[in-house]
Amino acid sequence: MSATGTFDDAALPPLGADEIACDVLVIGAGTVGMAIALRLQGEGRQVLVIDRKGVAAEASGGNAGALAFTDIMPLAAPGIMRKVPRWLFDPLGPLAIAPGYLPRIAPWLYHFWRASWRDRVKKNTAAQAALMDLSIIETDAMLTAAGASSMVRSDGVLHLYESEAEFAASQPGWQARADHGIEFEHLHGARSIAQLQPGLSASLVAATFLPAWKTVSDPMQLTLALARRVVDLGGCLRRAQALALAPEAEGICVRLSDQRRLVAQRVVIAAGAWSHHLARTLGERIPLETERGYNTTLPVGAFDLRRQLTFDGHGFVVTPLTCGVRVGGAVELAGLDAPANFDRAAVLLAKAKRFMPGLATEGGTQWMGFRPSLPDTLPAIGPAARDARVVYAFGHGHLGLTQAAATARLIADILSSRPSAIDLAPFCPQRFARAA
Repeated sequence: MSATGTFDDAALPPLGADEIACDVLVIGAGTVGMAIALRLQGEGRQVLVIDRKGVAAEASGGNAGALAFTDIMPLAAPGIMRKVPRWLFDPLGPLAIAPGYLPRIAPWLYHFWRASWRDRVKKNTAAQAALMDLSIIETDAMLTAAGASSMVRSDGVLHLYESEAEFAASQPGWQARADHGIEFEHLHGARSIAQLQPGLSASLVAATFLPAWKTVSDPMQLTLALARRVVDLGGCLRRAQALALAPEAEGICVRLSDQRRLVAQRVVIAAGAWSHHLARTLGERIPLETERGYNTTLPVGAFDLRRQLTFDGHGFVVTPLTCGVRVGGAVELAGLDAPANFDRAAVLLAKAKRFMPGLATEGGTQWMGFRPSLPDTLPAIGPAARDARVVYAFGHGHLGLTQAAATARLIADILSSRPSAIDLAPFCPQRFARAA
């Protein structure tokens, strides 16, 4: 914070001695948290945002930058559990589970298996599509409010396939998108693909183009733009780490890591992959897991990239950003404490080089981030079971940037006791306890 009160960068000043009471406390300064703060501040509420590190300091700052409004398919699909044993023996594959982490992740895998049943996939896809439809509307409004509309690129995305068999295997997902009115175009042959993205390997024999897919110029800068607007509207952003919540008569008491207590009339937990720790202090066990994603950001000009590319068979994407060419993805389930395995980033980069022969792979910056993932791919949006003054807004997995504005709308509806814009039942934070 500068002397004039303007928010300048991702660093946050510490919470002041006199800032121990507030109207609405938002815990988490990622894209979801900042979108919620902006929405609430714009509706006349006085908002305090706290984060243990800073704005977009975790997954929000280093993600692939996609506004993936057409990504309605849950990760848990029929038959997916049969692939888990093979993944366990491929630590550098598109999905890896650290063997020593299996006992801890077993409850999450159980719920993931149940979410992969066909009837549940159908319901979860419908819920995801409803949230995405709301996201399209609310994201435009949010970006306009933040003065950040120019950061959005409407170039679409290319999904690329190495074989006709791989392309054929993708068809159920495309049919589900077609059923929800999502437009796309299938392409066959290197010449057709080159019209949308030149310079790719001839080994890529088919592709699907989604024109409605969008990307942002830099996810870090977008989240900073939201933060600046929150401050302009009178909101407060501070560095502090919340450890536990306790409902009291005068408000929700939040114990901080420096042993101080902060009292808020309403609390929104949007702390990403750390959110379930706070929920547990309220007596709730929500099966939030950490998808550790890796990427390498190469210098600007590393490849003449026209739009985002998705290599579904290998679990990675390549995105053009103003800060460079970002190659990343895959999923590693290993929790919050294991050291980063940057061999995974190197493998993704080598794969990208194979499919993009002209890619200059020198001078890149590696990164690892923690995606907050729930087993059915739907976020937790709704009140805590113990006290409705606490509201959850976490578990967006790969889709935090995409669904941030819609989540902000839904949280604002809850706090204002308005009818919700969409049915919130599929996003109920307690849904896993009821299904156990």
